[in-house]
Amino acid sequence: MKLINKSMLSAVITLSTASVYYAQQVQDTVKSKSTDIEQVVITGVADIAKDRKTPVAVSTIKEAQIVERLGNQEFPEILNTTPSVYATKGGGGFGDSKLNIRGFNQNNIAVMVNGMPVNDMEGGSVYWSNWAGLSDVTSAMQVQRGLGSSKLAIASVGGTVNILTRAADKKQGGIVSLAVGNNDYVKSLFAYNTGRSEKGWASSFLMSRTAGSMYADGTKFEGYNYYFAVGYKKPGGSHEFQFTITGAPQWHNQRSYAITIGDYIKFNPDNDGTPNRRYNSDWGYVDGKEYGTRVNYYHKPVMSLNWDWTISEKSKLNTVLYGSFGRGGGTNTTGTVNGKNLNSFRDQTTGLYNFADIYAANRASTPDKGVLIRNASINSHNWFGLISSFNHTINDNFKFSAGIDTRYYYGYHYQVVTDLLGASGYLDKNNKNIPPNLVTAVSKPESSWNPFGGKIDDMNNRIGYSNDGEVLWYGAFGQFEYTNDKISAFVQGSVSNQAFQRIDNFIIDGVSKSKKGEIMNTKTGFKNLFGYNIKAGVNYNINEQHNVFGNVGYYEKQPFFNAVYRSNENIVSADLTNEKIFGAELGYGFRSSSFNANVNLYRTSWDDRYLRRTGVRDVIAGKTGYVEMNGLNEVHMGIEVDASYNLNKLLTVNGMFSVGDWYYKGNATAALFEDSTNLPLNFPGSTSNETTLYLDKVKVGDAAQMTASLGVTVRPVKNLSFDATWRNTNNLYASLDAFNFRSQAAADRGTLKLPSFNLFDLGLSYKINLNSKQFFTIRGNVYNLFDTTYIAESNTSNHIKTVGDFTATPTATAQQQYDAYINNPKNFYKGLDTSNQVFFGFGRTWTATLSFNF
Repeated sequence: MKLINKSMLSAVITLSTASVYYAQQVQDTVKSKSTDIEQVVITGVADIAKDRKTPVAVSTIKEAQIVERLGNQEFPEILNTTPSVYATKGGGGFGDSKLNIRGFNQNNIAVMVNGMPVNDMEGGSVYWSNWAGLSDVTSAMQVQRGLGSSKLAIASVGGTVNILTRAADKKQGGIVSLAVGNNDYVKSLFAYNTGRSEKGWASSFLMSRTAGSMYADGTKFEGYNYYFAVGYKKPGGSHEFQFTITGAPQWHNQRSYAITIGDYIKFNPDNDGTPNRRYNSDWGYVDGKEYGTRVNYYHKPVMSLNWDWTISEKSKLNTVLYGSFGRGGGTNTTGTVNGKNLNSFRDQTTGLYNFADIYAANRASTPDKGVLIRNASINSHNWFGLISSFNHTINDNFKFSAGIDTRYYYGYHYQVVTDLLGASGYLDKNNKNIPPNLVTAVSKPESSWNPFGGKIDDMNNRIGYSNDGEVLWYGAFGQFEYTNDKISAFVQGSVSNQAFQRIDNFIIDGVSKSKKGEIMNTKTGFKNLFGYNIKAGVNYNINEQHNVFGNVGYYEKQPFFNAVYRSNENIVSADLTNEKIFGAELGYGFRSSSFNANVNLYRTSWDDRYLRRTGVRDVIAGKTGYVEMNGLNEVHMGIEVDASYNLNKLLTVNGMFSVGDWYYKGNATAALFEDSTNLPLNFPGSTSNETTLYLDKVKVGDAAQMTASLGVTVRPVKNLSFDATWRNTNNLYASLDAFNFRSQAAADRGTLKLPSFNLFDLGLSYKINLNSKQFFTIRGNVYNLFDTTYIAESNTSNHIKTVGDFTATPTATAQQQYDAYINNPKNFYKGLDTSNQVFFGFGRTWTATLSFNF
């Protein structure tokens, strides 16, 4: 199926996310009657939407904008001027960003690279640090909001992000670039494309290194990226092959835990009552050097072989065989020494950990008495897949396609010691299924460069837990299309069987028991779950300027691995059920030579959802836990508008506005467990680890329900351009906090609403031509120009207290306690209770890039 044609290119300038530079480039391309996007990206099995044809809400970004605008931002942030998209830096570590579309997080957004799914097969997660190098090799990025046009049975509840990388036969040429930025940021890059030879061979190569620190303290990082592609197509032949391998080995110190607003203020060295946005609670100094307790290290190379066979003028077969060998994990701390956990060693002046005291305490203790060490949770995997799609043109109006999607995944999950912090060893007593295990071996938190997977740690050196996850996936899909001069319509459906097996290496067959006394085995056997979806849509081109479209879809989605085996036990959940998603959308588009606009209306309902919230910190007596929530029902609906106006060659204006109404429907249940032992942990003030969540009409949080942006680009002279972007974020609510919705009164107060904010970015580009093929480009970016202080997300929903929240004590009445609370300015920040655990957004940051194309 032909994926993108010239009408797509001429219309893509209407997208609010497209830079003016790119818009002009597209116009120039169309005028010169150049060939389309298929010459510069890998397409194959990817489902790319066509303007005024595919009836979905879509935005497309090309390589030029990514190169210009991204700088030292996180890769998903390039989408922040797209309607209904909210991307943040998460904790602020390198590659720790988060993406939400229409209020759905990235676990439920299908991220595809050249048509291959990259969401983790166990939990749907997307770890952008593993894909940080994609920004260097992406030639186009398309966001389809809603269920999208992909024929696969993928997790596209909120949308689909199609990332298309450069093809091996990109035209001959190369680039060398160097970028510098705030906090010692340095990035160097080299890339070269041979172009296609007379015999049909072509290749492309890229290598880059990025290092420095992020805006937050204690967030040093170093990452590499390599990309190699080789392609072959015999002149006049019907077969085309392309092999690609890409990977991004990296390590980075993290800021994993959201910090209370009070601590941001407390640990501000200026002591002026304002928050220290750079404060990070997850590090300290060892021998005068930065030492993080939370270090992420990973290498996830992906190899693929694409085969495109033009069987005839009417038939084509697209196939991709791919494999990935991910190795790495993330560190944390475990254990106690002298009855003290890690937080007991925090310096109350700087807010950092005092490792000198930890070393001293560990050396004075013995493993049997207890020590405090840094461990790593390994999350490695082997993943193989095959997608094949047969496409046939029946006649001028009808087409059909059918194919298969098969995958196999084996994940390795266990803990090892990465630093004994002065201790002689660590005696692991946490797991009730095995006897205490003394470990003295240390595994360095370093990513392996082996693209075929490094070694798996010795079983005897594992602590805490050791379990594997095995997933088998069999899918089939089909689609019928009808097109004429006015109408394009499609009906598509897919089915899939997912089989899950949990293997716990610490369980003794026929002996180990669950929390409820059930006998467990090392292997659970495969649990098969069947799912399907069906979608249909129609687009009607009223004339050359106006078009309307609509689509509808229903999806029965299998739950994730941790919903099948809850609370990390080898027991299949008794109330296991598919999640049900129903989506509908209407859209209108306007196209003219200077002004273009799109309007979309959508409604998505999501029932029987399961959600696990991890990293719930300091629940009781400093313990860290996780909450399992079941029976969540959500409704997401809204309106999206984006427009572009090319006033003349000197000025272009882009804008967008989106507003949503996202809320929970009915109530749900929740259960609380401790991280280190997986044992039930009672909710505060309760004698049970289970509770009802009163959520009916409560707002869905973690993403802004109202966003707007306005961008202008000015080109005063040839090869010089200035761009400025304003972005507004409003109706931003905290993440779902199970601790605050255990009564109807709490539900009536609703989800905590965070303050709105406005951000401004500036950019400048200047091109120096040496000849027709060689030129220099200078680019500068400033993000958050006015250094605005804002809260990007909150993990808690603590409202300002009322008298009723206090209980009389022997020393004070409830009224007296409330008066002391309400009259203390340290308890409040911009209308929020300072006990809320939040992540502040970055302050002013910048990058400058010099590149040479040849």
